[in-house]
Amino acid sequence: MTTTFYLVRHADHDRVGTVLCGRMPDVHLGSVGRAQAERLAQRFGDENVAGIYTSPLERAVETAQPIAARLAQACQVCDAISEIDVGRWSGLSFEVLNQDPLWSSWNSSRGTNRAPEGETMLEVQARVVGAMERMRNRHAERSVILVSHSDVIKAALLYHLGMPIDAYTRIEVEPASTSTLVIGDWGSKLLRLNEVVAA
Repeated sequence: MTTTFYLVRHADHDRVGTVLCGRMPDVHLGSVGRAQAERLAQRFGDENVAGIYTSPLERAVETAQPIAARLAQACQVCDAISEIDVGRWSGLSFEVLNQDPLWSSWNSSRGTNRAPEGETMLEVQARVVGAMERMRNRHAERSVILVSHSDVIKAALLYHLGMPIDAYTRIEVEPASTSTLVIGDWGSKLLRLNEVVAA
């Protein structure tokens, strides 16, 4: 019994690459991101999908909605696949963060450091992998779409690839990308990584 997971990173918003948004509210897709979301909807148009799950954050929901509309399904909000909680760093620019020694330590060893008043990557990994296991039992022999965030997707992939959490820099998860993972009682297999639909 296997379940196929399409791990989709939310599409572009105007702060990608400049601000660590974390869980800050009101981060919406820009015009580029809305076009990416529509291309994702086309990409999944012929898939037989049992469920569409999304992080509760606006940028993820706005990415999931065109997919759900194309497949005539409802989006299900899943807190367990929400963005990593970066605590006091949320909303800071990367220019500011690069001056913080704790930011440097956190990025060099995600396995042993925690964002201030936030989560560790291992805590993120535990919640997303746990959620996927519950979905696997619910959707045996089916496919599901999870619309989430870069670090959350990386944490899930690292677990299923048997790699340490600090290997997160070895995996690229671009906005509006899809990584496809098959999970069964026998283990798991990565079929595709960071697939992006061309404009």
